[in-house]
Amino acid sequence: MNWIKITPDKEKAKSMLSMVETTEKMISTIDEKMFTSNIVAEYYNVIRQLMTAIMLLDGFKTTGEGAHKSLILYLNNNYEEFSEYEINLIDELRITRNKIEYDGFFVKYDYVQRKKEHIISVISKLKQTIVKRL
Repeated sequence: MNWIKITPDKEKAKSMLSMVETTEKMISTIDEKMFTSNIVAEYYNVIRQLMTAIMLLDGFKTTGEGAHKSLILYLNNNYEEFSEYEINLIDELRITRNKIEYDGFFVKYDYVQRKKEHIISVISKLKQTIVKRL
């Protein structure tokens, strides 16, 4: 775990929440069948930014090798309202995003069809967690 103690930063968390909303608007304009991999990568980036905002509000940040995995571990260890399924989904998205970014992996459209509702639910839950703390 590479969590570093910092001063909580509500303004940066608010800014990240605004960026997430912009990214979500962009995702909604993308053709899901044509750009499935891009959508999956962007959904993961939204979740990553929201987890980062939560850590900022708690006065922590992650850096370096394994930072994304540390974000997920932090959420799992400190926010029991997130189920094992939700934590595993986030980690699955992290792994898939890495395959997309580093291996040129193409996600099949049915993956988004099967997972979209759950992904949006996780995003909503993360946002609620942040808004409660602002």
